[in-house]
Amino acid sequence: MADFTYLLRPKTFDDVVGQPHLCSADAPLRSLCENNNLTHSFFYGPPGCGKTTLARIIADVLDAPFYEFNATSLKVEQLRKIFDQYEGSLTKPLVFIDEVHRLAKNQQEVLLPVMEKNSVLVIGASTENPYFSLTAAMRSRSLLFELHSIGYEALEALLVKACDKEGITLDEEAREYLIASSGGDARAMLKLLEVSTALKKPITLELLKSLRPAAQSLGSSEAGVHYDLASALIKSIRGSDPDAAIYYLARLIEGGEPPEFIARRLVILASEDVGNANPQALTLCTSAMTSVKMIGYPESRIILAQAVIYLCASPKSNSAYNAINAAQSAVKNGVILDIPEHLRQQHKGYLYPHDFGGWVEQKYLSKPLKFVEFKNSGYEAKMGEWIEKVWGK
Repeated sequence: MADFTYLLRPKTFDDVVGQPHLCSADAPLRSLCENNNLTHSFFYGPPGCGKTTLARIIADVLDAPFYEFNATSLKVEQLRKIFDQYEGSLTKPLVFIDEVHRLAKNQQEVLLPVMEKNSVLVIGASTENPYFSLTAAMRSRSLLFELHSIGYEALEALLVKACDKEGITLDEEAREYLIASSGGDARAMLKLLEVSTALKKPITLELLKSLRPAAQSLGSSEAGVHYDLASALIKSIRGSDPDAAIYYLARLIEGGEPPEFIARRLVILASEDVGNANPQALTLCTSAMTSVKMIGYPESRIILAQAVIYLCASPKSNSAYNAINAAQSAVKNGVILDIPEHLRQQHKGYLYPHDFGGWVEQKYLSKPLKFVEFKNSGYEAKMGEWIEKVWGK
């Protein structure tokens, strides 16, 4: 069985697909490499986007000895052996470490001296942003480069190249599924094509689905993807786009996100972004949070979907969020007022509003402060009208 990933692995910057910001002729990373000015660097991005390939290309461009490790099995002694071998040499090796976010603190400390002396070029790769896993000392000596999941057109060009090279014929449905189901992962696409070819059958949509029943997803366990998907869901709801919100909800669910996490975010949004424009939103989302905790998947997806659509279709107001932020800021900045005597526990002169039909004018602050701005949105507009009516403002 031909190894398509090996056969089609890019050998030069020009061969790399989907990363023009790093590999085009005028890209800073490429320019640094071609001028032999590249410093220690860390690549991060989703699986199958070309991180290891890029490190190998850089080693070729620099004509440097290439040593490849995985942080999960890396031994400090292995690193020291390489460092000793090139001590005092004019040759600078390239040490590539995959899964760099898993480097232990002592492993990072071993790398620091050679990084400082520039006797070795260190390049790391991770599916997570290494900013959050590397020490400040490592980051200060390095550049961080993000790789993106490979777009549809770039994957299509790679698939055409693979089929032409191996004489493979695909119908339109099979071609579409190979690309769309790979989730921006070139390695996953080529691996499915490779296995399908080995079966010595016509490559049809039915065959591909028997090998990969569902589209491959980035999931949401990686920290960056987790927070990006959650952020996209919240922002889509805030923007009242139900189709986008349901899509990101599906991504979170298919990525294995616990329903309780999603429900908690919806409860927060119900107050922060819908607020008193539709007070019922908080009640519904709180009920959804209780329900998904008791029920779990797969049925919880329906409850979450109902809450998401309801929030999207609700009028929006962040006046409660703004008001409490402003009030807390005032307190932190020293706005500490005396409580009027008639409001204290041993009250004298307090007027009980219910004795006056529900409202009576009296002083509640020792000097005027303004935090709450009612918005003309949904039910909140009525609330603002009532306040304005009773206070005559």
